[in-house]
Amino acid sequence: MTDQSCLLTATTFAFLDIETTGGNAMTDRITEIGIRFWCNGEVIGDWQTLVNPQTRISPFIESLTGINNALVADAPVFADIADDLRQQLEGKVMVAHNARFDYGFIKSEFRRLEQPFATRVLCTVKLSRKLYPQYQRHNMDALIARHHLAEVERHRAMGDVSAMLAFFSVALAEHGRETMAKTIGLLLQRPSVPSHLSHDVLKGLPSAPGVYRFYGENDVLLYVGKSTNIRQRVASHFSGDHNSARGVRISESLRRVEWTETAGELGALLLELKQIKSLSPLFNRRSRAAKRLVTVELEANAAGYLEARLVREIEPRRLGDYYGLFRSKREAERALQGIAGKNDLCNKLLGLETPGPGPCFQHALGRCRGACAGGEDVTRYNLRMQIAFYGLRLRTWPWRGAIGIVEEYHDIAAGKDVAESRNSDRTDILVIFNWMHITTVHQPEDLEALSLADRTITFDLDSYKLVVKALLGKDRDRHRIIELPEAGFPDVRMPVLDYDRKSEDN
Repeated sequence: MTDQSCLLTATTFAFLDIETTGGNAMTDRITEIGIRFWCNGEVIGDWQTLVNPQTRISPFIESLTGINNALVADAPVFADIADDLRQQLEGKVMVAHNARFDYGFIKSEFRRLEQPFATRVLCTVKLSRKLYPQYQRHNMDALIARHHLAEVERHRAMGDVSAMLAFFSVALAEHGRETMAKTIGLLLQRPSVPSHLSHDVLKGLPSAPGVYRFYGENDVLLYVGKSTNIRQRVASHFSGDHNSARGVRISESLRRVEWTETAGELGALLLELKQIKSLSPLFNRRSRAAKRLVTVELEANAAGYLEARLVREIEPRRLGDYYGLFRSKREAERALQGIAGKNDLCNKLLGLETPGPGPCFQHALGRCRGACAGGEDVTRYNLRMQIAFYGLRLRTWPWRGAIGIVEEYHDIAAGKDVAESRNSDRTDILVIFNWMHITTVHQPEDLEALSLADRTITFDLDSYKLVVKALLGKDRDRHRIIELPEAGFPDVRMPVLDYDRKSEDN
């Protein structure tokens, strides 16, 4: 008997299935657990229990599984069976169909109890893909039909366990102990990878900073992310045990991974923002392109009082004259209402009431000190306005023209051989003007012919925040900056838009 065959004779496999209240391991709960233990060709025991999820079971889940609220009302909660479950699985290989789902839920339940949990896991979806690569579908219904397995009570824990073990037995009979043991051994050694991807996908990924992209069927872009170590970050996606419904959907849909390397973190952050906003991946929730941005300008009226007005176009040289960047007119008005309420400012002067003779409505309520009717000293009112708006003031660009932020990456793990290490070093020069990322070049001489004359600069809120933090934040000293000739970067007006997406105010 070979060492590989010993895996099937000396190892106990715990075929496990769970039923849940939904697909999100962070918010949904387990309602049933079923386990069948198998060793050396024989079933050696069963363990099963209903679980009170301590939350309501929806009608959809009830119709799918047959498990209703009344059925689990007197069942133990997970905390009551946790120690027993841990003991049942200890030292065994847990086998599940789409194992990341089941394992993720079990780990989440233990996490709620502030207890760690880990065990070796074998996924029968991946086992089927490896043993039967000629087939496209490997879900449980496909396996039952393809291998003529006995009908079972689907979507109940022990029913699905029976089907899973039946497939395992058929595969063992068709491929033999040697092939089966070798395949299982390889799957247990590999890092967790979604079933539609090649097991060696991580080997091709760089350990450098950059942006990665997940693609699904028909090359649909699913997700864009960034990291200072692409390989490590992508691996963390794969080993996340599906703590969210979004993670489950991404994993099930994922067919291909692409990436773009950068020399540093700021370059990766800016590229990630640009790609999320221009490519609109399905599962990126944050940093989507705003329909239209609005800012506020303070300007003295004929009586000398400062008034607030909403504007959509800014002059880059006057950034310090603008206050706040808002994703809609409504959001800007809500901010003005909050400022007015906290500081007893006049709603008419803030543009929140229709101009006209007489005091504003808030004055009658004692929430305005009378600037709208000339009842408050101009200097005092304007000082209060400036203090109230100070925290929203945009940062003035502190350089005479554009700058280049130099980021360098050196792969200290690269080999000494020239062919092996020729791509291990990278330099990016991020050209920034008025807090906006204009372009990236890789050699200082590329800056000489660079000009903004033929470029449209779009003022983007998220980019502004990133660059301000990088250049003025606590880590500003770690950036090497090159000041560029002012002549090539004229004073242009920039629309306060994200990627020129125009729409009506909401």
